Amino acid sequence: QVSIRGGMGINLISIPSLRDYLNVNYAPAGNQVAGFATAVIFSGEADIKAAENYEVGLELAYLYNSYTFSTSNGQYNLTYGILMPTIVNYYVIEGQGYNFKFGGGLGIRFVNINETFLPTVNAYKSIGFGILLRASGNTALSSNFFANITGDIRYDINGEPKNAGNSLQNRALNTNVNFNSFSLGLTLGITYIF
Repeated sequence: QVSIRGGMGINLISIPSLRDYLNVNYAPAGNQVAGFATAVIFSGEADIKAAENYEVGLELAYLYNSYTFSTSNGQYNLTYGILMPTIVNYYVIEGQGYNFKFGGGLGIRFVNINETFLPTVNAYKSIGFGILLRASGNTALSSNFFANITGDIRYDINGEPKNAGNSLQNRALNTNVNFNSFSLGLTLGITYIF
């Protein structure tokens, strides 16, 4: 048995080093970045049933967020995207017209950042890894199509993004910015089971 899922959702994500960088350098006093930010996430996944209550799958997810601030020196913008392929293992509980999956996995993380403060535009990249814990439920819409709701907990070690070997620096604190993150997510989507 093979299942394919696609979905879109919202993540509450905390990146402490990025928050400090933005708050100290660009965010005005009345518009400081909070501990958790809202980011959009898109995901697709294919799972194979390997045993009666066990499935293994591969998910490809993309998380995106942006920040824009007006400063006395002009407009500042930072956008980031994190591509997250993950191998996921599930314990599956099945019934007539529904199933529940509980599991987790590991994967590589690819971070891309674009920082614009005209006339300067810089792009930074890093590669890391992450851990995923998940609970997912499917309920039948027809014989093969299922409505899906998925809850995630993610912890990602994304490292220090660099541009031509130079790290994104928080000069005010004399530190390099890292994108290590913790997030909670909720995704809605459709599953097709062959």
